[in-house]
Amino acid sequence: MESKSGSSRTTSQIRRGEYIGGLDSDGNHCSTRLQLWAKETGEDISSKTCFDPAKKREWYDKGVAYWERVEASVNGVLGGYGHVNERDITASDRFLLDVFNGMSADFSKSKHLVALDCGAGVGRVTRDLLIRHFHEVDLVEPVPHFLDTAKTNLVTPSPGLSVFGRATNFYCKPLQVFNPEEKRYDVIWVQWCIGHLTNQDFVDFFKRAKAGLKANGFFVVKKNTAKQGFIVDKDDSSITSYKGGFQRSFFQSECMH
Repeated sequence: MESKSGSSRTTSQIRRGEYIGGLDSDGNHCSTRLQLWAKETGEDISSKTCFDPAKKREWYDKGVAYWERVEASVNGVLGGYGHVNERDITASDRFLLDVFNGMSADFSKSKHLVALDCGAGVGRVTRDLLIRHFHEVDLVEPVPHFLDTAKTNLVTPSPGLSVFGRATNFYCKPLQVFNPEEKRYDVIWVQWCIGHLTNQDFVDFFKRAKAGLKANGFFVVKKNTAKQGFIVDKDDSSITSYKGGFQRSFFQSECMH
């Protein structure tokens, strides 16, 4: 099988999904993942290098600028789908309880449990879920007015809110530069945000974050996936990929076996 450049596509390249195409939100087609990352972020995923740092900065700056124009509310951070919050939290709560019940005896409420909420937004997941299961929760979020709202909501909880733990640290940083404290976290929760990272920054983030987990600690990653290929949202600089593409990047980070 020949590519347009005339070079042969190896079986391993096809298996890794490098030649699965997709679309951007303007309807433009990208024939391969290699082309996608080169075009949008100046990143060569085959050599794990960035040949155009300015393009990569533009990708991230545009994404943050988009969210800086969004209302700091649950409905805002969920893109107008605030009504899914209750269903999402209920499913996540059930998932966490199932995981905890299956863990060894030393992973229990008797120990001091700490979670990290990545891409925390206005603190939705922390407020409605994590502080009901963990003694401490740290939040990391790159959009300042989202994090300010999270501080307000979490430092002074709403009357009647059942709270087990507390929000401890609020980091206003993007995930591509964030370094979690070593061996601090029992759970690192990454929900509906990881699609903003470039392929290499995705891999590098999880390699760094893995060092932040305690023994028996684990990641929870929730993200939307495409039925096939990938979709690039040029408004908020994010990518929704098919399940295999996401899993491949996770394997590269050495967080799956």
